[in-house]
Amino acid sequence: MQDSIRQIITNSSTSQPPIPETIAQDARQCHGFWYDAVLAGSAFLFVVYLAVNAKKNVEKLRNGRSYVVISYYFLLWLVAGLNLAWCSLQPWQCADGKEVAWNLLSLLTTSGLLCLEISLVGFLLQESYASGREALARIFTISGIVVGVDMLLKAIYIFGFGVPLFFNDVEGTHQMKWGLWIIQKLLLTAVYGYILFVHFSKWKQKLPPRPAFYNYVVIMFVVNSIALFGSGLAAIGIGFSSWLYNLAVIYYHSVYLPFLYMTFLADFFREEDFLLDNAYYSEMRDAGFFDADWE
Repeated sequence: MQDSIRQIITNSSTSQPPIPETIAQDARQCHGFWYDAVLAGSAFLFVVYLAVNAKKNVEKLRNGRSYVVISYYFLLWLVAGLNLAWCSLQPWQCADGKEVAWNLLSLLTTSGLLCLEISLVGFLLQESYASGREALARIFTISGIVVGVDMLLKAIYIFGFGVPLFFNDVEGTHQMKWGLWIIQKLLLTAVYGYILFVHFSKWKQKLPPRPAFYNYVVIMFVVNSIALFGSGLAAIGIGFSSWLYNLAVIYYHSVYLPFLYMTFLADFFREEDFLLDNAYYSEMRDAGFFDADWE
């Protein structure tokens, strides 16, 4: 009798092989070589560009005397370094034992990008500007609180509930994952939509009168709308939704930082006399982007 029971147990164990430990790893859909190469190559080229121009840019920052531009430039350097690491270490998504490291790196990188984005939006939405230093402290305080809450919420999702927030195309719709991305992209889309609404309303004079600002807002509104739409489709399991969302991811990690630099910093670094007496810098100064005086 015991031999019969032992034989039944043996047959059942051999008919259903155990699930390997790497099944969670195998369930991840890793991107191909060209996807990783585009991300890493674009991030590397931008860091090289910053490094090549670093010496003269730092000298111009000393002469230009702008707290806002100085802060943005060094914050840009920090985020560009994190973004280069994130883009270069894409294989970590599929590497066994790298889950915690990948989540931490992704959390820091996305939070840095969000800090730049929210801070810039905060300057655009200011209705009164006391001085560059006061504006800088106020805006970075607000953006720091928002980014801190965002990081805490994502950390709870990742390490508390085990939600694969930064892993691509994990099997299943993962309602909690896509629900969080929907909320974030919805809020950002609403903010950019509000700026565009004000731009075409009778309150237009409350915003900086520079076309470059609104080109930036339009592009960010479109990108966040695409990410929002892709997240919504992913939540209900539509197949091509991941392609739409990854399109927004590629933009943020390969195009956003160079786009921000060319829109808001490049002209400052190209200026030679630092007198800030032309119309462009007068408008920037009135909008609170530059400091009139050092205190």
